[in-house]
Amino acid sequence: MSEDKPEIIGEGKFLRMLKAGRWEYVQRVRSSGAVHIVAVTDARELVLVEQMRVPVRGRTLELPAGIMGDSAAFANETPQESALRELLEETGFQGTSAHVLCAGPNAPGLTSERSNLVRVKGLKRLHPGGGDESENITVHLAPLDGIRQWIDRKQSEGLLIEPRIFAALYFVMTEG
Repeated sequence: MSEDKPEIIGEGKFLRMLKAGRWEYVQRVRSSGAVHIVAVTDARELVLVEQMRVPVRGRTLELPAGIMGDSAAFANETPQESALRELLEETGFQGTSAHVLCAGPNAPGLTSERSNLVRVKGLKRLHPGGGDESENITVHLAPLDGIRQWIDRKQSEGLLIEPRIFAALYFVMTEG
């Protein structure tokens, strides 16, 4: 792989396409990474979101998530701060604490983006959620007891299941 500075071969408002040697990949124009949030209510429900995702042409079931540093107001936020902000915006849940469970490349063959899986605790529901004016998010509270069947039912209803949910469940189930 070339050690030279990557060549910009395309750029939009949110994404930039780069080429380094023979390798083509994308990066976000304004981002310091992403957060994917693991949040469980006092009633032992995993907080999940459903939304339309144009690239996969379907509705997905995902962990609440967001982009870090995607605006000047959030340019220097930590993964923990981003997770608390995004969880409240998308789901209406405010958390009292957040810590990074793991971090690493998101899809290393496609993008330079790095993701943080962040556990948020101390949940209190302040509003129904739904995201900002550009989003149309449905919030789901999936019971941990029987969650595999719950997810399978959502998949049979046509939702595409984002695999990070299963990474989140690993951490939830091994917390003790």
